[in-house]
Amino acid sequence: MARVAGPGPSAPAFLWPALAAVSASDAASAMVKEFAKLALGSAAQPRAELPWATSNRIVLELKSGRLRDFSVAAEGPAALVCAPFALHAANLADLARDHSLVAALIGSGQRRLFVIDWRSADAEMRFFSIDTYLADLNVVIDELGGRVDLIGLCQGGWLALIYAARFPAKVRKLVLAGAPIDIAAAESSLVRAAQRTPLAIFDELVELGEGRMLGRHILQFWGPIALDTQSIQRVLQSPRPVKSAAFRRLEARFREWYEWTLDLPGTYYLEAVERLFKENQLARGRFVALGRRIELAHIDRPLFLLAAQDDEIVAPAQILAAADLVATPAHDVRRIIAPCTHLGLFLGRAALTNVWPRIARWLSLPQNGGMHAHSGSLARDSYHQAPTSRPG
Repeated sequence: MARVAGPGPSAPAFLWPALAAVSASDAASAMVKEFAKLALGSAAQPRAELPWATSNRIVLELKSGRLRDFSVAAEGPAALVCAPFALHAANLADLARDHSLVAALIGSGQRRLFVIDWRSADAEMRFFSIDTYLADLNVVIDELGGRVDLIGLCQGGWLALIYAARFPAKVRKLVLAGAPIDIAAAESSLVRAAQRTPLAIFDELVELGEGRMLGRHILQFWGPIALDTQSIQRVLQSPRPVKSAAFRRLEARFREWYEWTLDLPGTYYLEAVERLFKENQLARGRFVALGRRIELAHIDRPLFLLAAQDDEIVAPAQILAAADLVATPAHDVRRIIAPCTHLGLFLGRAALTNVWPRIARWLSLPQNGGMHAHSGSLARDSYHQAPTSRPG
């Protein structure tokens, strides 16, 4: 996503793949080595758990993560939010009152809602791979009855799509929001950086973390970054005056979330960089997961694609291209391009008020009926429905 207007947090600082923005020039390796000298002397951040805005309970504990239950009823289809396993924690989906995707879904009729809360990787997890997380996601879905509505956010989107192709019978409906699926569909800052940065740079950074990509090192590498109050307000689309006590509390919560980072297993991180962001294996039909080549054409489930208009990290075409890669009938595909930045899809008041309630209502529709009626209702206000063909 483009830098927020005015001084403030640079968008690449929010999501781990953007580490690729290191220049691929001859100075890049030296730059990493110099950074290593600084990072090795840095103190580890406190690991106190971040609060969640909405009441929930942990119903399953795995080494890779925890399953959080936000349900308000015991019956009905289960919806599972596959949070991004990225630089920041899964409560991206439940940051604060009026800035909670979880609350937006529940408030619009979602009765059974769960979030997979990925754990920060410790030293024992350094060899965890993409297959590890897919296998644990499969355990989680079996725990929920073996069939769910799967909601993939950002980096959790490609994981959710891979899962849906590997286990198509276990996904009832699929939502992908701000997810990089086909990086060849359009250029973005992330794609340019990933293509230009030698893999050896990423290897060096993982070696620095003794087999992990350490979140605090990424923050130091990109910082110091001034979190300008006005820029935070723009990201959150908050109507509160910046000098009000309510906004100061919200700003403090955002800063706390931003500064609390996840460490990633080196194996997982390097696989994602090479296989997804360099070689585009998923869109090209060459991605192998849990022993099988992933065929996106095996996915014929109802599909909702949500993109951000002002998103440079994940260009809208990169996610909307998913509709051309799956076998879902055209009348069972929904597309919305929201006028916001990447983070605005998950944290911004506008998207949480205008888009996610529509997604909740779409999830409540019968799987095989009524899904193509009144599609124009998704295009009201300042939001617009994307064209049915892949953008040029």
